[in-house]
Amino acid sequence: MKTVTHTQETITYPRLPLAVYRELAAHLLQIEGVTIELISQQSQEFVYEQSQIDHLKIAYASTISAPEKQRIEEILDYYAQIHTPYTREFKEYSLS
Repeated sequence: MKTVTHTQETITYPRLPLAVYRELAAHLLQIEGVTIELISQQSQEFVYEQSQIDHLKIAYASTISAPEKQRIEEILDYYAQIHTPYTREFKEYSLS
């Protein structure tokens, strides 16, 4: 059985509205092999300026092509230029 390495990224755009997070997710889902999960804000306090989404998770196999990885970068950077810079954390794991 072949082991495939997967990457999971946590992407956070501070104060990005829910609708824009959903639009960003829709763009990323157009890349074959990419899965997206929107993670809700966990704060018990309502702050109008705070996003309803805490962050999004992007997952993909190490087998996606270089152009597909580049497309992820382009999409994330586009939203950073239009809205706000983002933070990004990587985690790799293996599946058999």
